[in-house]
Amino acid sequence: MKILVTPTSLQPGKNDKMLNLLKEFSKDLVFNPHGRPLTEEELIPLLKDCDGYLAGLDQISEKVLEQCSRLKVISRYGAGVDRVDIEAAKKKNIIVTNTPGMNAEAVGELAFALILSLARKIPYLNTNTKNGQWVRTLGTELKGKTLGILGLGAIGKVVASCGKGFGMKVIAHDQFNDADYCQGSGIEIKKFGEVIEESDIISLHLPLTSETKHIIGIEAFSKMKDGVIVVNTSRGGIIDENAAYKALKIGKLGGLGLDAFEIEPPGKSRLFEFEQVIATPHAGAHTKEAIEKMALLSIKNLVDVLSGRESFYVVKE
Repeated sequence: MKILVTPTSLQPGKNDKMLNLLKEFSKDLVFNPHGRPLTEEELIPLLKDCDGYLAGLDQISEKVLEQCSRLKVISRYGAGVDRVDIEAAKKKNIIVTNTPGMNAEAVGELAFALILSLARKIPYLNTNTKNGQWVRTLGTELKGKTLGILGLGAIGKVVASCGKGFGMKVIAHDQFNDADYCQGSGIEIKKFGEVIEESDIISLHLPLTSETKHIIGIEAFSKMKDGVIVVNTSRGGIIDENAAYKALKIGKLGGLGLDAFEIEPPGKSRLFEFEQVIATPHAGAHTKEAIEKMALLSIKNLVDVLSGRESFYVVKE
């Protein structure tokens, strides 16, 4: 069976241990030649003759799937499926699977690393010190501050635990609030607007849907505290980047940490004009441990479906 493998951290020479497991099932593997998520036009010629697809952050649209008559399964290397046209896949009887929770520690820890870096201006101080300067600037302590978490799933809970460890007050909003977890962890469940208004630091862990696209826009920024720190390690479309630029320009935003962008790679984004913006290349899941866990489960999902076995990680909608 022919299988396309596109995650950038699951290519020859990068994770041969996991790839060897896949090669035990099929020797006919096709890899990502571009070293980044693929566009529709790049994806079609690689995928059109494949039976299976171990997918990274590529744009898997109806246009793409219409060209893939042999495709039986899309095994997402990660939890998010916002770049997969699920309805189009269903129409063609293509099973879509994912790997929920496998990268939670990695992404959650990066989110908190961005929070710490912004609060203490670590990249700014590092750059100036290495350039021979001895600057003095004021940072912000986290103890006693309010950490607002939008999306209290597996990743949000890791960030909440980190915040509690630093003596922060943690408040959260989630469509499916885990009341027992919140009560046991001392986390206050709040409405979306209350989290936006009351938080000193906001960490975003939302899926990208029609309801959440640009949910952090002009209106949301206007309701936030002056000098608020916002961190996004979920999906770029959650934040309206034009609105974020304006909020930075007027000093509303004290810091912005981005591991996800509306367009990836973001190129020369206007947001990079500001010292209080820290950017990473969608690297939240890029730890040795998370890569191994995601690779193992995504390969298992792929092999199970192609072998006619049931997978427990089929995306229903």
